[in-house]
Amino acid sequence: MALFLDIVKVLVGLIAGGIIGFFLARKFMKKYLKQNPPINEQMIKAMMTQMGRTPSQKQVNQMMKSMAKYMD
Repeated sequence: MALFLDIVKVLVGLIAGGIIGFFLARKFMKKYLKQNPPINEQMIKAMMTQMGRTPSQKQVNQMMKSMAKYMD
C-alpha cells in the first residue's frame, strides 16, 4: 500500500510540475516577444518592396497593428 501511495505522489508531482512549467514558459515567451518583436517596420518595408510594392506608412502601420493583435 505504501508503494502505491509513493507512486501516486510521484505521478501527481510530475503532472503538477508539467502544468506549472508550461504556464511559466508561456508567460516568459509572451514577455520576451513583446520586448523583442520578431518583425519590425523595416522588415515589413523590405518584404513589401521585394514583392514589387512600394509600401506607404499607412500600410506598414496596418501590418504592424495586425501582427500585434496576434502577439497578445
